Amino acid sequence: MENLEKEKSGIEKVGEDLFNFAVDREYVKTLMAMLPEEADIKPSTVEYELQILKIISVGWSLSYYLESSPQKSRLEELYWKSIQEFSQNISKTTNLMIGHDIDYFQILKDRLDMYVDAMDKKPDAPEPAVVIGPEFAGTCGNVDDVYTVITGSRMFLTVIRDVKEYLEAIKLR
Repeated sequence: MENLEKEKSGIEKVGEDLFNFAVDREYVKTLMAMLPEEADIKPSTVEYELQILKIISVGWSLSYYLESSPQKSRLEELYWKSIQEFSQNISKTTNLMIGHDIDYFQILKDRLDMYVDAMDKKPDAPEPAVVIGPEFAGTCGNVDDVYTVITGSRMFLTVIRDVKEYLEAIKLR
């Protein structure tokens, strides 16, 4: 019984760590600082979409890297529940600021579906980032802007690498 409680606490800690990583804005700021001025894109849109991409990349990584793990379902549940609560707070705050209802969690779900659908349509792509980058740039408003394509690909690759390393470090993968 004691081991089960320890494991549960451990999984909850992992879920909390992954949530905190997903919503942390430092890497978003780093990528924004690296985005050249000649990028033909609205920076505020890129910043907004980068945070969304980071959140859904963490969730995608859990499904991918823990595919056959017995902890997968519980960890995904903890992660997405935290993201849903976070999203509700963003939605409420946005409503207070602009007087308009948004459903941030639905936006996240729609983006995740969009990226997964894009990957499904290109099964021969050498890796998901080749699909994610252009899809990200298109969502930002200019699929042809190479800087935005690279920025989206970089966010995706960095996040999935970091999640993989974390899961390996705690011996969950």
